[in-house]
Amino acid sequence: MCMAKGSPRRLTVLGSTGSIGVNTLDVIAQLGGRDTFEIAALTGQSNIPLLAEQARTFGATLAVTADDALYADLKAALAGTGIAVAAGASGLAEAAACEADWVMAAIAGTAGLAPTLAAAARGADIALANKECLVCAGELFMHTIESAGGRLLPVDSEHSAIFQCLTGDHREAVERIILTASGGPFRTASRAEMASVTVETARSHPNWSMGLKVSIGSASMFNKALEMIEAKHLFQLRPDQVEVIIHPQSIVHSMVGYCDGSVMAQLGVPDMRTAISYALTYPERGRLDVERLDFTRLSRLDFEAPDEIRFPALRLARTALERGGLQPAILNAAEETAFHAFVAGRIGFLAMAEIVEKVMDAMQDATQAGSIDDIMAVEGEARARANAIISADATMTGKS
Repeated sequence: MCMAKGSPRRLTVLGSTGSIGVNTLDVIAQLGGRDTFEIAALTGQSNIPLLAEQARTFGATLAVTADDALYADLKAALAGTGIAVAAGASGLAEAAACEADWVMAAIAGTAGLAPTLAAAARGADIALANKECLVCAGELFMHTIESAGGRLLPVDSEHSAIFQCLTGDHREAVERIILTASGGPFRTASRAEMASVTVETARSHPNWSMGLKVSIGSASMFNKALEMIEAKHLFQLRPDQVEVIIHPQSIVHSMVGYCDGSVMAQLGVPDMRTAISYALTYPERGRLDVERLDFTRLSRLDFEAPDEIRFPALRLARTALERGGLQPAILNAAEETAFHAFVAGRIGFLAMAEIVEKVMDAMQDATQAGSIDDIMAVEGEARARANAIISADATMTGKS
């Protein structure tokens, strides 16, 4: 169903209807669209009209909805186009198996782990926007990439910035990497003020337009915590070599410090398409229609140390890295569970970090994973423990 047709570049987008996926298809269109690329597969979740429109526009071979119940809707939307349709976990596996030499991994959450790992195992270049691949299965995922011979190309703006700063330099000369964080909407808020924030205020990022999960993760800085864990695996660093600094303007996307005292930084207007384009065209650069950085309009660039009392997620990430084993996967599963509870109004904003810490402390003995099944098992336990904490403490509003 997904045999290559001899195109010089054949692509798959896992998670095409989300923010990263939509921007990826925009970049593909800007860099030549169907005249330059072939789309092997596109996958989405519940936005069937958009998924069907994308599949028709880009001439995808296969379109997949991750929701089995929506198979008939997608089938009807693509009737007469000749585009194959699939659904559910088996459909995602089919998309991952399509013969594409470049795969955008943009399915959010642990649902993206299995298909991304499958695509990596067949040697595809992976443009990585899914955090769970490295947070939950860092060693397993990196081993798979290296064994299969594909390339891992970071898409997060911070990791892309580091990747660009490292190009052409000896890795042994790297002393530290510095991930920048905007500080989100609560950068100057007190803990008392943060205790009563709503989902709507938490999702309002000052610089970036992102999905709900990433926006709230930015507000709590759990998103940056996960990026710390990712960076450790991506760039083969010790935990103490990964730093975070607050940079509210989001112009400097991240930096690399070298053993001679030099610091290399990558700058640009906040726009995810730049990082996506670099991952698509690496080691070259495509000409992209995005806003250019005008230095004459920059009045200042500010930097400040993060406050780990107000934002304990950073401390928890460092703890997970130091403990090792499956602690990062436990952190991720507990955080996802707490996030859903916050969105549902069951807990307060500050309670998310409290729940994560309790689950991590209770599961310190989890060993390293040898397979996805190991990861899923420990994540399942972490989610169950987090839910038990939430259910047992009806007063957990995060106001402490």
